[in-house]
Amino acid sequence: MKLRTLLGTLACTLAALSVTATAQAADYKSEYKLSIVVGTAFPWGQGAVIWSDLVRERTDGRINIKIYPGTSLVQGDQTREFTAIRQGVIDMAIGSTINWSPQVKELNLFSLPFLMPDYAAIDALIDGAVGESLFKTLATKGVVPLAWGENGYRQLSNSKHAVKTPEDLKGLKLRVVGSPLYIDTFTALGANPTQMSWADAQPALANGAVDGQENPLSIYAGAKLYDVAQKYLTLWNYVADPLIFVVNQEVWNSWSPEDQKIVHEAALEAAKKEIMIARKGVTSTDPSLLKDIESHGVTVTVLSPEQINAFAKVTQPVFDKWTQQIGPALVKQAQTDIAKR
Repeated sequence: MKLRTLLGTLACTLAALSVTATAQAADYKSEYKLSIVVGTAFPWGQGAVIWSDLVRERTDGRINIKIYPGTSLVQGDQTREFTAIRQGVIDMAIGSTINWSPQVKELNLFSLPFLMPDYAAIDALIDGAVGESLFKTLATKGVVPLAWGENGYRQLSNSKHAVKTPEDLKGLKLRVVGSPLYIDTFTALGANPTQMSWADAQPALANGAVDGQENPLSIYAGAKLYDVAQKYLTLWNYVADPLIFVVNQEVWNSWSPEDQKIVHEAALEAAKKEIMIARKGVTSTDPSLLKDIESHGVTVTVLSPEQINAFAKVTQPVFDKWTQQIGPALVKQAQTDIAKR
């Protein structure tokens, strides 16, 4: 009798758990939209694939992520991506600090000209007090930030001539991202900056509507920009572009604590791998990607510290102006952390 009672109680408990699990699963979407700017062949896109695959596997398919490249969920306008995440049009994203800076002014920190001279400087920021502070800021804006990735240092290419001094930029029409800080920087350098989406940039380079652009080497090589007359490449590490793995706040709240942990840990793992991929072939110990670019007839100019200082001097007023908008305390913390690296 006691055994039958025990078995009956156990059956009821299991049934209740089954109902709870079914109800919980019913609250989950059949598909979660993950937005990225570029395709999955790029390091940025590979990070998205790794994250989505890990989550799908570790949640046994409860969280099924579909990647939408080319910011297709906002008609290719990457500056609208962050707003779309907040509104729930996009569920998840691996986004650029540059593209999200119009809505989160503090993210302009990474676009201050010549703030971060090397990878150790980037790491000092994203792994330290600055990264923590920026995540706290993002958490107040309807998203849950989970991990830092990397698009890389942005280098300069053009179709006209080698760029070694600020004077070499004068009059060049350059495609830049939709950030006022980039307009200010290249205007100070005497160039003619033109804002356009990445989707519009590639045909504009091909038909000569613009003379050049600035992007990480992985983007330059992956998009084969040497085939659209971008035969002069300058390595100057003037800014870098960290990426951020985020989830819409309401979507995050709809998941169980166990699944939240899985998604978070998967983001950290994917981000770590993505950074390794982004830096492959573009360092002093592994210049393989740069060698491949040179093999396509590209003239590569590597600026010396003295040459970089000449550019930094010209753009110092821009640095000072935007420090006030970003927040002097945050910029000072960044400079302190970089100096200690």
